[in-house]
Amino acid sequence: MKIDFTGKVALITGAGSGMGLATAEAFLDAGASVVLSGNNYESIKEQADRLSAKGKTLALKCDVSNEQEVKALIENTVKEFGRIDAAYNNAGIMPPFAEIAEADTEDFISVHDVNLKGVWLCVKYQVQQMLKQGSGTIVNCASMGAIDGVAGRTIYCSTKHGVVGITKSAALEYASKGIRINAVCPGVIDTPMVSTMLTGEADVLNALINQVPIKRLGRADEIAQAVLWLSSEASSFVVGHSLVVDGGITIQ
Repeated sequence: MKIDFTGKVALITGAGSGMGLATAEAFLDAGASVVLSGNNYESIKEQADRLSAKGKTLALKCDVSNEQEVKALIENTVKEFGRIDAAYNNAGIMPPFAEIAEADTEDFISVHDVNLKGVWLCVKYQVQQMLKQGSGTIVNCASMGAIDGVAGRTIYCSTKHGVVGITKSAALEYASKGIRINAVCPGVIDTPMVSTMLTGEADVLNALINQVPIKRLGRADEIAQAVLWLSSEASSFVVGHSLVVDGGITIQ
């Protein structure tokens, strides 16, 4: 199935690497103009410049935990391209592995600020713009940790369960107004975040891989294709759904 976003505008947070960058590239390949957003402006600017040969790109710095920066991200996107047709809220961070009794409260606060508050803020301001247009799609990045619990990841899983809650509730609020909101739930994907786990927590990661029925890490482009489908007319009757892309790990 060919998905065509010609003439459309896509906004991706956490677009400097991994799943966000792969999704930005996939939207460009499908004909969209793409805004790459991230907290590290130099990184996203470098990637936006590299991808500009494929189509129109714009790099915008945004800390998704900061409401004024999120608001400015939406305003500057609309100022440049006039609208937002598809948004992928991918920005997220992973705290150190720790069981709840030993977990750091500051880690709980900082991770919730980015992973949960950040998604809430992005959806809030994206919806405001899409209501003016009368249409739009939003895909939030959750996780297999939003479907199952993961020992040693109580902080992370609590944020991703929250992302699914935001997705379902907001989807009900705006489905009748031309805005579809869904989530994607990646499994263990070969990204810089997972590479960090390989370096510092190899035993934990290898144990996870051994649990995956397909016996490999997922690829960032596999998540990108799921996001494109959820953002396209091919999924026009899909509302408030959390699409699991995890190699089968959560069905065991």
